[in-house]
Amino acid sequence: MAALGMAGAYDRAITVFSPQGRLYQVEYALETVKSGSSSVGIRVEEGVVLAVEERAHSKLQSPTYSQKLFQVDLHIGAAASGLISDARVLVDSARIFAQSYRLTYDEPPSVESVAKRVGDLMQLYTQHGGVRPFGVALLIGGVSVDGARLFYTEPSGVVMEYNAWSIGRGAEKVKEVLEASYDPMMPLERAKALAITSLVRSVDKIEENWMARMVVIPADTRSYTPVPVEEVNRLVKEALQSR
Repeated sequence: MAALGMAGAYDRAITVFSPQGRLYQVEYALETVKSGSSSVGIRVEEGVVLAVEERAHSKLQSPTYSQKLFQVDLHIGAAASGLISDARVLVDSARIFAQSYRLTYDEPPSVESVAKRVGDLMQLYTQHGGVRPFGVALLIGGVSVDGARLFYTEPSGVVMEYNAWSIGRGAEKVKEVLEASYDPMMPLERAKALAITSLVRSVDKIEENWMARMVVIPADTRSYTPVPVEEVNRLVKEALQSR
């Protein structure tokens, strides 16, 4: 009974390591990410693509609004999987950091600095009592002076850079498609098609309320640009035909 009580203490306390060196609450937060709908990011020489799958809760829902894609700065975007309310808090913090950076240094922040700022905040919530880890992971991509970059952040505070990556329940299937087809020199248009194809192939059945959303940050304009719904739907249709 005493051993069981000890295990429960490790399970409930965010600041206490288990004898195996694990923080269970952080692991549970990662499970929340894994149960979220899929997001994918692709970095190529011509820019960055961020795409997500979403499910409409009603036919009355606006087809142009995405709750999982966020503009952080003029040249930086983010895609989320997990608790989207947590993502909004992190994105708001990243936006404040980006604006403060511009005011302080009179230049836009790099994608890496924004990603590390978000990772630092996520890590902070793993070492204080009375709080819980953020139940969300983010793909943060954009184009700054050092070119197109794509970063991944998770509830533990880890920040890693990828050429292409996916998070959410269909992440493993998406990664299989990316590993088979990704080329860093592919045109941005092909990267857009690859992002949608990977999302389509990650689900067993495309339901009526299933939809995809996508944004691009081209290297030439360095501008966060939502892809029109009509174009995304066309790419989804082409991906289904080649399935």
